[in-house]
Amino acid sequence: MVNQEKGYVVFTEEMKSTHTILAPNMLPMHFKMICKVMNRSGYNMELLETSGPQIAETGLKYVHNDTCYPAILVIGQFIDALQSGKYDPDRVALILFQTGGGCRASNYIHLLRKALEKAGLGHVPVISLSLTGLEKHPGFRLSLPLIMKMMYGVLYGDLLMTLVNQCKPYELHKGDAQAMADKWTDRLAEEMGGKASYRQVKANYRRILDDFAAIPMEKSDKVKVGIVGEIYVKYSPLGNNNLEQFLVDEGAEAVIPGLLDFCLYCVYNNLLDRKLYGMQKNVQFAYQLAYQYLVNKEKDMIDAISAHGRFSPPTLFTHTIELVQGTISMGVKMGEGWLLTAEMLELADKGVGNIVCTQPFGCLPNHICGKGMMKPIKERNPNVNIVAIDYDAGATRVNQENRLKLMLANASRSGAWTGRSDAEQPNDGPGASSAEEADLRQTV
Repeated sequence: MVNQEKGYVVFTEEMKSTHTILAPNMLPMHFKMICKVMNRSGYNMELLETSGPQIAETGLKYVHNDTCYPAILVIGQFIDALQSGKYDPDRVALILFQTGGGCRASNYIHLLRKALEKAGLGHVPVISLSLTGLEKHPGFRLSLPLIMKMMYGVLYGDLLMTLVNQCKPYELHKGDAQAMADKWTDRLAEEMGGKASYRQVKANYRRILDDFAAIPMEKSDKVKVGIVGEIYVKYSPLGNNNLEQFLVDEGAEAVIPGLLDFCLYCVYNNLLDRKLYGMQKNVQFAYQLAYQYLVNKEKDMIDAISAHGRFSPPTLFTHTIELVQGTISMGVKMGEGWLLTAEMLELADKGVGNIVCTQPFGCLPNHICGKGMMKPIKERNPNVNIVAIDYDAGATRVNQENRLKLMLANASRSGAWTGRSDAEQPNDGPGASSAEEADLRQTV
């Protein structure tokens, strides 16, 4: 029943033991690990891994076709699951991950509830998972230990995604890298179901790196292709038509900035609000602590990869901030905002000369901060090759893949094969901070 005071169906404490919580699949490894952690914490959460044309068709049936493509897919995947007969609609809840920003994504939850009503499923609870506390559900609470475990899941997920992408194009036995990632995903989720310590996280970094380094791989050069864009189509195989696997099949190596960068971007934007609009100092101090905590954790992972010496580490977020200075205003922060421009500059700085900018058709942040910034980025990096690909229910996969093949053919002809060697990676130590960061620290 709809809670008249709150205006939505509440997930009650009783539902925690009776309901299955379905989660959309944006980052397979990250979300699979987080779901397993939630299950060890007393919830019954299941990651939806369904695919196929019926997902978009179902979404279009219950959502206007002008709606953001990720919303069409997420809502379509939810309703497709509820109508599949696999689940009891009276014992199912749905969960959406929200940042609470100004992007259309903040309205997904309201669109989903309208779509459920239209499908005769209006009694199904929809949980908003947001650290900003957009909604309250008595049966779903995030304790500090659980939040910490979820953050460890983000760190592990970024590491596994990085290693899989650096191993998969070169593995002698196809499937070894993914099998290794699946093994570690299960093991890490089991570990984090108990008492998880950060000391254990750091110890696991070395073990994970050693296991991936032991995978038999060929020594060859591959075209390196960076993937940036709207967060859902950037990461989700459903949203980008299995872009990563397509690149591997075409003989390329995918390079994708991690989810932690987006988390840092969200926290850093709150620090910028103090400078741009004013903010209470106690609130800013909390965000400053969170920001420094996350930067330190990212640096620990980068240091572990660098010390191991076999794989290329990601770029430290502070260096990414340096790279974007003078190209786009840091006040541009709807959706992926300035981070989208920064990630393209970051990839170019690493020597990745080919970039795919994935964008839902009609996504204003992407068209402004992605496609709209291609010219100034190319002026700074004349050799970089950027291709913007629209993803939409009406866009054909053949057209997308043909444009990608043309990009790879151009890369082969121009000799833009591999990125910068490990020895040439920028020194992203604690001192590598921008003037803007220094200014922010002075305001604390």
